[in-house]
Amino acid sequence: MTSAQSQKAQSQKAQWQIAGWRLAKACAIAGLWAILCFFLVEWARPDSGFVTVSFTMIQPAAICAFIAYVGDPLGKRSRGYYALVPILSAFGMVFVSYFVLHEGMACIVMLAPLWILSGLGGTLFTYMLRQRDDDERVDDTFAAHGLLVLPMLALMVESAIPVPVDHRTVTREVIIDAPADTIWPMMEGIGAVEPGSGQWNVTQDVIGIPRPARAWLDGEGLGAVRHAAWDRGVVFQEVITDWQPGHRLGWRFDFAQSSGWEITDPHLRPDGPYMRILSGGYELEPLDDGRHILRLSTEYEAQTHFNGYAALWGELFLGDIHSNVLAVIKQEAERR
Repeated sequence: MTSAQSQKAQSQKAQWQIAGWRLAKACAIAGLWAILCFFLVEWARPDSGFVTVSFTMIQPAAICAFIAYVGDPLGKRSRGYYALVPILSAFGMVFVSYFVLHEGMACIVMLAPLWILSGLGGTLFTYMLRQRDDDERVDDTFAAHGLLVLPMLALMVESAIPVPVDHRTVTREVIIDAPADTIWPMMEGIGAVEPGSGQWNVTQDVIGIPRPARAWLDGEGLGAVRHAAWDRGVVFQEVITDWQPGHRLGWRFDFAQSSGWEITDPHLRPDGPYMRILSGGYELEPLDDGRHILRLSTEYEAQTHFNGYAALWGELFLGDIHSNVLAVIKQEAERR
């Protein structure tokens, strides 16, 4: 190797070392800024801010674009680098959200796909800028820091836009090989649920939403109160609004005396500003062969700027809970 080649190799090595250092520094700055924004918005706007387009889509795009830009001062990194930044930063988001900010796993799982997709959009835009001719490329790290301010600016604009309210219903059903007079008492209350009853599902076995443990009816007819208890101390009430023995049982949810929701995600409270669970009920339909279809439905309102996306998770979370309850009733009714 000639002296010139050796000097060139050493220069390139030094440049890549500098690039690695800048990448680490960019990750640290972005992480600290995200944590600062979290506490700032929590202090200034405790009832909104996190469940917004600004913080679920614009923030990850801006943070990933910032990291990708600052971490590639030479503009020579591959497309793989720009694609990996959102994925690796998502792992950082999960760690910080869970261990530092103490967010619930349900909220983290909902945010992760948006983080990765929005981050990919931000890094793709950065990569396209990097493909300009060398004469046009400008390494302006100071200006790149302005990317981090975009979510806060977007939040101020978004705050002035009315939040839509969507009314949605989630329904699941199961076929039970048992007579109506066996199924109806369990529609009123399933009693204590035996360990291992029900079925495996993502919501309760992976994400960690509590499983129903017991339900019992206080009184009969309209106005009676159905008490529900879930694992880990979650309790709430359901006031009967539809009473047709052997056919229909409906209720409205009453969370005024409920407790235990602190173990779930604070942004997913059933009576919170983003989601309000309103009513629900069972419907029992006979089949010609003596079996019955049992349906369980829940109606709720979503109030966010991305209700369509939230509805996908509502379908999964509530659907899994419904399917598990129906599986418990089916197992017990057919056993009897």
